[in-house]
Amino acid sequence: MSKIRAVLLDIDGTLVDSNDAHARAWQQALARRGRQVPFEQLRALIGKGGDKLLAETVGIDKDTPAGQAIDEQCAQLFLREHLPRLRPLPGARELILRLRAEGLRLVVATSARSVEMNALLELCGVRHYLDAHTSSDDAEHSKPDPDIIQAALDRAAVPAGAALMLGDTPYDVEAAARAGVRTVALRSGGWGDDALAGAIAIYDHAAQLAGCFETSPFANGARASEG
Repeated sequence: MSKIRAVLLDIDGTLVDSNDAHARAWQQALARRGRQVPFEQLRALIGKGGDKLLAETVGIDKDTPAGQAIDEQCAQLFLREHLPRLRPLPGARELILRLRAEGLRLVVATSARSVEMNALLELCGVRHYLDAHTSSDDAEHSKPDPDIIQAALDRAAVPAGAALMLGDTPYDVEAAARAGVRTVALRSGGWGDDALAGAIAIYDHAAQLAGCFETSPFANGARASEG
């Protein structure tokens, strides 16, 4: 058993109410390239990276010229049209401050592009409380592959058993599990308990978790199994 020393943090749907916005941006970017994909199909894939989303919806490799063009346009649309309307989820900053007060290392582990990650962290007002960041730019494969989680563990300089993932999608849960990390999940991303079933604890949102922090897996002295 290892004492928890680090938290690997998702952002979209965990700290910021941005999952719908990402789906809309992808829908717009694909439509401008003549690809019509239903919002619901895209929304169900938010939490995975663009590499997975493009392959699963329109069969395009993200590393091809077409894939790169769609990905770049999606990023521009998200930042220009959607980001200005987004707000942090209730309790997001409070939770980050509580985790920091607990002495935990905080490392972002997101499938978002780095430019989006930075913008969302600024929106939350928590960027300077974090120890390190990993994004889709730091991993060959996005969630639910474990690459980003492993990169975050490396940045945190802790073994898998000494970290917990905080996320909102089944892809967070799966990616963390594949890296040997256990997950605490939030319903704020739009997924229900069945989809998040692999998590060791589930809360409605960051505010609820912050409100009962002392009984959560993150509390001082909390432990997780080694693998």
